[in-house]
Amino acid sequence: MSGVPGANPLRDPQDRRLPRIAGPSGLVIFGVTGDLSRKKLMPAVYDLANRGLLPPGFSLIGFARREWQDEDFTQEVHDAVKQHARTPFREEVWQQLIQGMRFVQGNFDDDEAFEQLKTTIQELDKAQGTGGNFAFYLSVPPKFFPKVVQQLKKHGLADQKEGSWRRAVIEKPFGHDLKSAQELNQIVHDVFPPNEVFRIDHYLGKETVQNILALRFANTMFEPIWNRSYVDHVQITMAEDIGIGGRAGYYDGIGAARDVIQNHLLQLLALTAMEEPGSFHPKALVAEKLKVLTAVELPEDLGKHTVRAQYVHAWQGGEEVPGYLEEDGIDPKSKTDTYAAIKLTINNRRWAGVPFYLRTGKRLGRRVTEIAVVFKRAPYLPFESGATEELGGNALVIRVQPDEGVTVRFGSKVPGTSMEVRDVTMDFAYGESFTESSPEAYERLILDVLLGDANLFPRHQEVELSWNILDPIEEYWDKHGKPAQYPAGTWGPAEADEMLARDGRSWRRP
Repeated sequence: MSGVPGANPLRDPQDRRLPRIAGPSGLVIFGVTGDLSRKKLMPAVYDLANRGLLPPGFSLIGFARREWQDEDFTQEVHDAVKQHARTPFREEVWQQLIQGMRFVQGNFDDDEAFEQLKTTIQELDKAQGTGGNFAFYLSVPPKFFPKVVQQLKKHGLADQKEGSWRRAVIEKPFGHDLKSAQELNQIVHDVFPPNEVFRIDHYLGKETVQNILALRFANTMFEPIWNRSYVDHVQITMAEDIGIGGRAGYYDGIGAARDVIQNHLLQLLALTAMEEPGSFHPKALVAEKLKVLTAVELPEDLGKHTVRAQYVHAWQGGEEVPGYLEEDGIDPKSKTDTYAAIKLTINNRRWAGVPFYLRTGKRLGRRVTEIAVVFKRAPYLPFESGATEELGGNALVIRVQPDEGVTVRFGSKVPGTSMEVRDVTMDFAYGESFTESSPEAYERLILDVLLGDANLFPRHQEVELSWNILDPIEEYWDKHGKPAQYPAGTWGPAEADEMLARDGRSWRRP
């Protein structure tokens, strides 16, 4: 029998079927009328409720400028859930959810609205039993972060009463360079303690990203060769096949490197390269990731080992698409990168001399995110000269999205009387090996926020170290030349191929 107060005496600790369920709590979403909220957050809340992972009295408060009543808000959530939820719609789950739904109308500098929010939280505390535990989700443009956080402080909404918590959830980007990131961290930590600030990098919520840790540390077959003695190089790619859509206002001036490399790709690099942590406690994980990010070294010649580019008008997927500079709302003189590729090295014993190539871009061949660990070629091949012409290097490829899974590429004999060796692949796909479908990243992340589990959230030191890596590259690009060009629908500019060719390597075609 467990002596812990509130523990279920009938539950066997060995039983893994009972998932972690959030305690009494509520979520306040600022900017609830935006795309992110409609397509991801509200459906994720419903999916969590449907899976029985939210407390019975869970509350959801929307805050936005629209002149809505509670009923309008409920209808909006209903439509978003019907359209985007991962799990089937069930009336009884919905009826329970709407008991705790409220809407507060106002601007971010509207003191009355924040007082109204405070009253609403107090009412829900009594009616729903949320225990004073609320997370504030800032689904708003970054320029409003400081304002919202300061308003929460001014109206006492961030105050933690005895035995309850208040948390802030911030969407990227966390600043646009090191200086702005430090200023933002200071403002937020002035209001919320660092351990109650959750920076959302939805990439880290993806099952496959967590599987990097499982793959490396739960198996003995990979770790012995996961180092400079066997690995030739690592390629981390995040490609999108879409353009900037309606995000010109956000994207111009930010660009691909700031938008993706600074957070997603450097996080994937840290997880791929880190040493084994003592445990999966957030502090132990962060400590190992910080060691990697601290050891990252930039190439001496940034002109040769970094590339930025913009897509130009071309045919993609059977339709004619405009170039970046022809998109609505983009300055025709803009130097913003829609493609970025950089070479980094990690200055430690495990990885000395192994290049890590990071690339990301819009309007590339297809949508894919993957980590490819490419191994050195065999030091001696006892085959005849023509027998291994079609043999590349062994590779282990972790696909983060879509078709999550792992592929291993190795050489095998071609059937027949002659000795000929050719590359073959062995493929593991999540969808085929497990019956459960992977939860959406935001389901996992929202649940972790409510549980106070910070494992999958980058800490402020990681954010600052990442800017430290990217800032010199951005400064170099600002002063030197203009972006290269690549036709929409291709895999990037010729300059990026040349960058790898100089090292005697080539990009993988995902």
